[in-house]
Order: sequence, then C-alpha cells, then structure tokens
Amino acid sequence: WLAWRIKQPAILPLILIGILVGPLSTLFTSGGEKLLDGDGIFSGDLLFSFVSISVGVILFEGGLTLRLKEIKTQAGTVRNLLFFGMVGTFLMGGVAAHYIMDLSWRLSFFFGALIIVSGPTVVLPILRNVKPNTKINTILKWEGILIDPFGALVAVLVYEVIQSGHPGESYTIEMLQEFFITISAGAAAGAISAGILWYLLRKNQLPKYLRNVFTLGLVILTFAFAELIHTEAGLMATTVMGIILANTKLDEIKKILSFKEDVVLILISVLFILLSSRINIKDLETLGWPSILLFVVVILVIRPICVLFGTLKSDLNWREKLFISWIAPRGIV
Repeated sequence: WLAWRIKQPAILPLILIGILVGPLSTLFTSGGEKLLDGDGIFSGDLLFSFVSISVGVILFEGGLTLRLKEIKTQAGTVRNLLFFGMVGTFLMGGVAAHYIMDLSWRLSFFFGALIIVSGPTVVLPILRNVKPNTKINTILKWEGILIDPFGALVAVLVYEVIQSGHPGESYTIEMLQEFFITISAGAAAGAISAGILWYLLRKNQLPKYLRNVFTLGLVILTFAFAELIHTEAGLMATTVMGIILANTKLDEIKKILSFKEDVVLILISVLFILLSSRINIKDLETLGWPSILLFVVVILVIRPICVLFGTLKSDLNWREKLFISWIAPRGIV
C-alpha cells in the first residue's frame, strides 16, 4: 500500500522494512538481537526450501503472462539479450570482482555466475509501476522470467566446477551435458503437468472452488518432482508449465492468473522482508567501499555493454536501449 501511494515498486519499502527490523534493530535492542531474523523463523535448510518453492510459484505466475504472439517481433532481441546477458555478466562480473574485491579467480567467476539472474520478483513490479511502451515491456518481461532458471542453473554448475578442484576437458563436457539434461528434465516435467491441468480444465473435471488451489498444489508438486528427477530442474519446470498454459485458449487460465497474482504478492512480501532481515551489519562493514564500486560497475558498465551487443540488430532506438540498460535489478539473489 505504501509503495502504491508513493508510486514505487513494492520491493523498495519491503527491503527497507526487512533491514529495519533485521540488522538495524540490533542497535536498539538490549541484547543486540534482531527483532526479526529469517534464520530464526526457519531452522536449517527450511528457509532455502521455502525460498526455492516460492520462486518456483513466482516463475509459474510469470510464465502465465508470456504469450508467444506478443514475442514474435522481438524474439531475436530477447534471445540475444539472454545469451549476451549470461555470458557477458559471467565473464565481466568475474573480472570486475577479481580486480575490485581482490577475490580469487574461482570465487570471482562464481560471483559472476550468481549475478546473472535479474528475476521476475523485481522486474515485473518495476514494469507494473513504470509502464513503458509495449516493445520494452515485452522484452524485459520475457528476459526477466526466462533468465531466472537459466541463471540459477549456471550458478550451480559453476559451483560444482569450483568444488571439483581442477577440472579437465572431460569434466567441462560433463557440465555441459548436465546443463542440457537439467533443462530437458524441467521442460518435460512442466509440459506434462501443463497437459494434465489443461485436460482436467477442458473436460471440466475440477469444480470451480478447487481450481485455484489445485493449480497451486500442482505447481508445487511439479517443482518437487522435477527436483527429484534432476537437481535445479524445478524452476525450469514451473516456468515451462506457465508458458504452455498461457498459450492455450482456456478462459479459466485468466482466473487462475488472477489468483496466482495474489499469492505471488504475498510471497514476494514475505521473501524480501525475510531475506533482507538476514543481513548482518558486520558483513557490510567487512565488504567496505570496494563493494560499492563493484555494484556501480555491474549496473553502469556491465549491463549496458550486454544490452548494447544484445540489441545490435534490433529495431530499438537509443532511448529504448538506454532504458533497458537501466533495468538490471539483482532482486532475490
């Protein structure tokens, strides 16, 4: 509500509230404890499981907004932005982290992999408030939603390479195989679930009062099932499931989308407060001023370069390219 009143994306006050009741609250409590701490609410890995499933649901809702007919004229631009965005951010982000933060090359490129993701949790609220023209809105929406599962997968694979020590050529080929297997497993699981839901809705096999909650349950089941088939395939599965259903001609999908928007609103509100409450002031002090410089380089140098190469053959004018260059949030990462 506050964000709506001040005409800003909700993530801004949500993050500030999380920091206020999290790390900043330690300055005012007698024992130096946080008023709210995500790690205290969810024990062990439960927090990260909750975050993963929530992001899966958010990506499904994002996928439900992706209609193939709207991307026909901008498909090449989105494809190039995804390619140059992933490769460029990974390489330039790694080099920047190495020379600015003095990290080892391995950790630097792991950082580069982690910041590939921009994500719909941030991009979609921004677009909802800013309301750019249809061309820009389509490009940023598709890029923000599709880069999430790909970016998460790249980060995991890079982490595995780091853990392996000194991988040879055979290990690199194995990692590429893992990449395509994960994508295939996620796409297959998402397609099967979309087909099941489409059949049940088309044949009127679900009562109206159960359709929304059944869909939510099926999305979570799809995410979990894809993860069982192959680690990190869940996000791809829910994204594909949403895209397939969005391009069917079922009127019920619009009602399901409306329900999912409400669910996602709650999830984003909870996630950003919980995650920002986990920040510790000591961590920020340890990073120091070089981290600010790295932040500036990622936003003002790396992103514009990636967009420049990704839009070389597009019909976008320089103002539209500049605007796309400026939309590079790193949300839930």
